[in-house]
Amino acid sequence: MIRFRLKELLADREFREGRVITLLEVAQATGIHRATLSKIANERGYVTSSEYLERLCRYFGCSFDQLMELAPEDPKRKTGKKEKGRAR
Repeated sequence: MIRFRLKELLADREFREGRVITLLEVAQATGIHRATLSKIANERGYVTSSEYLERLCRYFGCSFDQLMELAPEDPKRKTGKKEKGRAR
């Protein structure tokens, strides 16, 4: 599973600049909707476009491997949809 490091990059930039940076500010700077940024930051296994990844890398001045990493799969979590049983 891909793990996005958006929160860490935000915290690093906030520390460097000495101010709070909101997702709304990132949204305005990148053209990525705030709700999409929230999903990238908070939803496990969220899938997004390479265009958005490029925009985020340009905003943070980072490479793809600094924005995201390959996390080991948790054997207890399944990413697929559960099959519903048939009612009889």
